[in-house]
Amino acid sequence: MTLTPYRETLALRGIRSLLIVATLARIPIVAGTVTLTLHVVLDLGLGYGAAGLAGAMYTIGGSLGAPVMGRITDSKGLRPVLALTTVAETVFWTTGQALPYPALLVAALIGGLLTLPVFSVARQSIAALAPESHRLPAYALDSITTELSFMAGPALGVFVATTAGPRAGMLVVGIGILLSGVALYLVNPPIRGRDEAPITAGERVPRRTWLTPRLLGVLAITSAATLVLSGTDVAVVAVLRHAGEISWVGLVLSLWAAYSLIGGFAYGTIKRGLPPVAILVPMALLTIPVGLAGGHWWLLALLLIPAGALCAPTITATADAVSRMTPASARGEAMGLHNSSLTVGVALGAPLAGVAMDTWSPAWGFASVGAVGLLVALLVLPTELRRRRVEKDPVPVTPPAGASPLTVSSPHAASSPHAASSPRAQPPSSSPPPSSDPVAELDLLA
Repeated sequence: MTLTPYRETLALRGIRSLLIVATLARIPIVAGTVTLTLHVVLDLGLGYGAAGLAGAMYTIGGSLGAPVMGRITDSKGLRPVLALTTVAETVFWTTGQALPYPALLVAALIGGLLTLPVFSVARQSIAALAPESHRLPAYALDSITTELSFMAGPALGVFVATTAGPRAGMLVVGIGILLSGVALYLVNPPIRGRDEAPITAGERVPRRTWLTPRLLGVLAITSAATLVLSGTDVAVVAVLRHAGEISWVGLVLSLWAAYSLIGGFAYGTIKRGLPPVAILVPMALLTIPVGLAGGHWWLLALLLIPAGALCAPTITATADAVSRMTPASARGEAMGLHNSSLTVGVALGAPLAGVAMDTWSPAWGFASVGAVGLLVALLVLPTELRRRRVEKDPVPVTPPAGASPLTVSSPHAASSPHAASSPRAQPPSSSPPPSSDPVAELDLLA
């Protein structure tokens, strides 16, 4: 394994500062969920069901708002969105701790709708800063730093909430998001590459030209991946609690996160990425038998190694695929949809595993989410195979009289507005040479 791809990627202008700011900016955001839960339970004296509903309202708002904020970013630029969401989030977290529960639910929905778009902005900016040859290690670094944020954020949220109180924790989250928004506003990471049309050009691409069945398949895989992850998280706790080994939960989950970091780091060193479905299949399949560990914490930690090592690579592959399949003028909305897909999977995984565990036994939590992930992969697989057949046997297009012959990957590509202006779509003077990077042509496929 060579570190050259990472050295070259970190040497690119703007990548290093983007990753540092994004990593720190994510921490208060991921700390918010556990802080909100503790506020409802401890400060308001309500149950975990009420706390879960408040968290669900915030999650629903975030899922709906991410693509909307992305679309605004595509048309108006990044700074107006950062200013709006920073102010809205700061108001929610600083005033929400004083609201009664019914008002808190409404505020959580609005606060989620206007969440600071750190995750999607970072991935959108990576696509603008890194050439396609370096996007894979760049997105691998993004997944690794995101993992670090998720390891630090909830722990810090619990620490502040249990020492100074949940209300103080919500204030700290609000201050953290304010500082994060200001930092992103000052850094102002680019969302268009130097060779791409600027926002001022007003270029718009119809959604139907890039929101293709294959992109929808990638988004489905994204949701399935985080569904497996969140379900596994809950199942680990349930299995060890049932066996009286609850004290080992922290260690097992930490080892699981470490497997993901190592897998993501290794994946970023390969020359060409794999299709997301090719990584989801083994991850889901290898999650199913994890429950066979029973109550032995050390065996559970060992069985989590294969699936855990594929967590970060799966998320990396989906982000990389979305960046390659969408034009620059729609990249913000596409990354917003990707972020929503991540959120939806997280929201669905824990309840699904919970139902399976309540119905049968804790070990079935792993089997249930693994089976659903595998089912989604099998449903998406025909689209991926169809795309590969089209790439292998390109469809000749008969040009008008007097025009040069042209061969494209699909009939849809010939009519695509951005395909006509792309250098990849220009007719060659003779037979077309084989593409050195077929994945870069995915935005032309229906």
